[in-house]
Order: sequence, then C-alpha cells, then structure tokens
Amino acid sequence: MHLVLAMEDILVTPAKCGSTHVFAVDGRAGSGKTTLAHELFLALAHDRSVTVVHLDEVYDGWENALGKSLTQSLHALLVDLSEGKPHWLPIFNWSTKSFDSSKEILPCDLLILEGVGSGQSIVREYASASVWLDVEAEIGLQRVLARDGESIVENMVQWQIDEDAFFAHDKTRENADFILTTT
Repeated sequence: MHLVLAMEDILVTPAKCGSTHVFAVDGRAGSGKTTLAHELFLALAHDRSVTVVHLDEVYDGWENALGKSLTQSLHALLVDLSEGKPHWLPIFNWSTKSFDSSKEILPCDLLILEGVGSGQSIVREYASASVWLDVEAEIGLQRVLARDGESIVENMVQWQIDEDAFFAHDKTRENADFILTTT
C-alpha cells in the first residue's frame, strides 16, 4: 500500500492526542526522515492544518540529545496538545549550545514529529502512526557527512553508538507501524 494513502486512511480515525493526529518518522541518522516528513507534509496539508517538528531543534546538544530532556519535551508537548492547549517548545541553538528560544506549537489536524527518537514509547502512546526508515549505518553516516560536513565526523560516530543503544532499549523499530528501506 502506498504510504500516503495509508496515512489518509489513518487520518479519518479518531486521534489519540486530543484532536491532533501524530505521525512519528524515526530511524537512524541519514535515513531520510526529514525528506519523508516534508513529502508527507506536502501530500497531507492540502485540506488540513499540519505542523512538522524537527527534533534537531529539540535535542539538548550532542551528548544529551537522546536523554530525559527529549522525552520530557515530547511528553509535555503531547500532553498539551491532547488537552487542546498550545505548547511552547524550547528550541536548542547549536551555536550557543543552549535552549535560547521557543516555538509555539498549536493543536492541529496533524503533527509530524521527525528525528531520531520521535517514535519512542512516550510518543507511541499518543501517535496515530509511526514510520521507521531503515538505512545501513555506513550509508547513513556518509549521507550526514555529505550534508553537514566532515567537521562533525567524531560527533556522528558517537551519535551512531548512542542511537543504536537508544533504539535497542526502546524497541523503536519493532514497534513501528510502517518500516521502509531507503538503501
């Protein structure tokens, strides 16, 4: 089945997050999550309100990205939306290495969360669907370095270790509603 058609079908079912349907797009770095989230936005936003949250804006730097801060931020966002309330999402500034701004996320028809950790268990409680994108580690690393530059190679090597541990503990792939391969 075509993914967009499947998502359209899901959008006519009751939402699990108040009136907001939540789709999580997760997978290893470099798997194509941002691209897929954008494609879903383009395909699904024609007659409904759609918001995309990129977790790159929410991570607490490299070392603490996949920790309690992310889980707490996502949980607070989803609780507010489930209650029909707007949420001020703290935004991480990678230059200053601090949370120095926030973005208002309003209840909407569809919230697309994309990034490593977007399909974690706390999100699955509120999500209408989760998508996992498979990519081989080396291909993902090559894609990220081509996009963001060789200067982050050490961070990315550690990131791959951290994401593997996170995914193994959370069983993110095993709990995804859809699994797509991008290699």
